[in-house]
Amino acid sequence: MKKSSIFMLLLTALCLALCLTGCSSDNQNQQGNANQDAAFKIGIIQLMDHAALNQAQQGFIDALAEGGYQAGENLTLLIENAQGDINNLATIADKFVAENVDLAFTIATPSTQAMASKTTSIPIVATAVTSFTVARLVESDEQPGGNITGTSDLNPITDQIDLLLQLCPDVQTVGFLYTASEDNSTLQCNIAKEYLDTLNIKYVERTITNTNDIQQAVSAIVEECDAIYIPTDNNFASAMPTVASIAQPAGIPILGGEVHQVERGATFTKGITYYGIGHQAGEMALDILENGATPATMPIQNPTEFEYCINGPACQALNITVPAELQQYVINEINTGE
Repeated sequence: MKKSSIFMLLLTALCLALCLTGCSSDNQNQQGNANQDAAFKIGIIQLMDHAALNQAQQGFIDALAEGGYQAGENLTLLIENAQGDINNLATIADKFVAENVDLAFTIATPSTQAMASKTTSIPIVATAVTSFTVARLVESDEQPGGNITGTSDLNPITDQIDLLLQLCPDVQTVGFLYTASEDNSTLQCNIAKEYLDTLNIKYVERTITNTNDIQQAVSAIVEECDAIYIPTDNNFASAMPTVASIAQPAGIPILGGEVHQVERGATFTKGITYYGIGHQAGEMALDILENGATPATMPIQNPTEFEYCINGPACQALNITVPAELQQYVINEINTGE
């Protein structure tokens, strides 16, 4: 056989061997990936930056970590904050749809509504939504019926009013401050009003459209009430030091909707823990991603943890006596900085 023919045969054999080796390598890589923990991509939309919503996000991430999923290892987290801008929410939702995330975690009602308007196929687990039905996100709490489920941040509202009357028994008129466009805030205030009606206690209200209206609303309502109630309203939560700087000098205590409001200037509360409802939502997300659970049949979960929080310096300034059984919940370090 000619040398040229032998060379061609050897070259052909070498090429065939390389091809077979390459195919074998690809098959091994595919098998290796199949044996590894599945990598998921989750998009997180947060309405704005404030302590309660930040804690909800942390609770969610911690639940995923406890389930074995760490960002940068077997989990990709796309975390976006709309900074309180509704238009930003729509843009973020579009991004998550384009990224084809495996699941969206939405924090607060507007975030959830924005994501829901963009997809009916991507599973959405929400938190910090007071009522999923009032917000028209699900068919019912027991059977959501679509691609959305999650955890509610509905507070023990009647217990909160009872706490107000325990610490301030002479209150005759309660002032409500909330954002008119936030369904969750409206619902909470309506529940509180119904309870006050049964107690024959009067109430007044001022609503806002954005944070620019807060100073005027607070200045007006302190002239009309003996105490202020603020639900888990995102705008007021982010501006609590401003509210406190007006209400406290006027001698008006503030019943906050949640603990972080008290830590920033409100007078007292009995509220949920946002870390807790975020953690619950993370466990629900794991059930969807790992076990194939569908949001349509996953009931909305209510908070399971509540806690008192009492602003010591504010109570002292307002001459409010904290009874012995509540002294353990008094805090003295208050962050009144904006």
